[in-house]
Order: sequence, then C-alpha cells, then structure tokens
Amino acid sequence: MQLSLGPLQYFWPRERTLAFYREAAAWPLHSIYLGETVCSKRRELRTRDWIALAEELSTSGKQVVLSSLALIEAESELSALQRLVDDGRFWIEANDLSAVQLCRERRVPFVAGPSLNVYNHDALAMLIEDGLRRWVPGVEQGHALIGELLSALEARGTARPEVEVIAWGRLPLSYSARCFTARAADVSKDQCGFRCIDHPDGLPLTTRDGRPFLRINGIQVQGEETIDLLPELPRLRELGVDLLRLYPQAEGMDGIVEHAARALAADTPVDALGARNGYWHGEPGMSGIARDA
Repeated sequence: MQLSLGPLQYFWPRERTLAFYREAAAWPLHSIYLGETVCSKRRELRTRDWIALAEELSTSGKQVVLSSLALIEAESELSALQRLVDDGRFWIEANDLSAVQLCRERRVPFVAGPSLNVYNHDALAMLIEDGLRRWVPGVEQGHALIGELLSALEARGTARPEVEVIAWGRLPLSYSARCFTARAADVSKDQCGFRCIDHPDGLPLTTRDGRPFLRINGIQVQGEETIDLLPELPRLRELGVDLLRLYPQAEGMDGIVEHAARALAADTPVDALGARNGYWHGEPGMSGIARDA
C-alpha cells in the first residue's frame, strides 16, 4: 500500500501552489495529482502550467496524474481537458464522463475520480474496457460496498483495477453550477472577484445555532471535518487497497504525509488525528463525530 497526494481542491496563489509542490516532491508519496477539479475560473495556473509542473515533478520519481474538472459546463473547459489528454504522457483523473470519452478515444490510461459515481460492477467493468487503471470510490462508498464490487469483478473474470481510497482530508460532497462562495459574498458568479483565494481551506459554514457543519469551496460543498482513515489500515489491507489518498491542506501537510507513512510502516493501528468517517462503516457520514452539547 502506498500514498498519493490528491488534487488541490482549494484556490491558492500561484507562488504558494508552486512552493507547495516543490516541497511535495520530497515527500514519501507514490503519486501526485495535479490540476483544477472545482472551477475553471481559477487560473493562477493554466493548463500549460499544470503540464509543465507535471514534467518537473515526474523527474522526482513520482507518478504524476493530471486531474480534470468534476463539472464541465463550457466549450472552453472541454478544450482545456482535451489539451490535458492530448499531451499523452500522463494518466488522467477523469472526474467527468467527457474525460472518460477522450481518454478512450486517444487510448490514454485514466483514473476514475470520486465524482464519477461508479456504483456497480458492470459500470466498473465497462470503464476497465475503456482504459481504467485505477478507481477512487465515491466518498459515501464504504468498505462493504467496495468489497462487493471487487468480488463481483473477480467472479466475472475481470481483472480488478488499482483501488485508491480517500484517507485524509475534507470530503468533497457535492458540486453545483452555482458558486456558493460568490453567493455568500452577495456577488454573482461571473463577478466573483475570485473570492475563493481568500479561503485557503474553504469557507466555514455553521448551523443556525453556531455549530460547524460544512465548508464552502466555490461550486463545491465539503464536509467540515477532516476525516482520517489511517486507523482503519487493517480493513484497508484486507480489501486490497493499493493507495491511500491524502488531500492537500493549507498548513501542516508535510506532517500529515509523514504520519501516514509511519502508519503504513507500523505493526499496530495508529490513533486518529482527524475525524471518523461514518460512510466507511455504512453509516451516515457524520455518525460517531463528537459534538458539543
């Protein structure tokens, strides 16, 4: 089992982003995902910049995967995706079926991202025929469902793909054509002023009685809690999970990666640094998370 650094979900300034990945080149990671998955208006790094960064990071011995948008709404966004696929040197994380189609047509290996919504083994088998090499289950898919799908693939004689599970970070729960950050600032989406850049870990959203609830991140809604699956390593190994995805955060990411690497090398499960993921256990996502009375 190895570690991956998932795509950056937030909008950071260009120099901060480049500095982050320069540090990541030295971390004990197998794979690094690069690219914008949330909003095409986030252009501190453009398509050519992500490809150039992929070239640079690939010299460090890491596998680099170029990630696509989860919600493609415009011809310009499709054109940017086509440039990623046409480069041909890197796997693509397909977060939309448009990316699957382009990868299939050009015979580029791809990763099924968590927003692709794969819920049965027939769909998974079809994607494998199209060039799927790795599957990242959706955030609400627990160990029981993942195990069922993999067993069903085995029963039909289909070689299973690599499996990558989200093990650290705020879970990406939903996407919308509307921009929640712009709405919170009482501006239109087209005149947002790139407000996301003011919230390097998303904009906290509380309930009416002041309890932390969600994070607003442009058109994306995330869970408030930073979930931690590292205490579940025995079950993850039992399932045959190949990679553990760690989502970038604004501060302390180097320590999280080192903690995860130590957990993989340990003989006994480690204590949780983050919150419990109820989805993993087939329960509501927030099940078991302590709340103030």
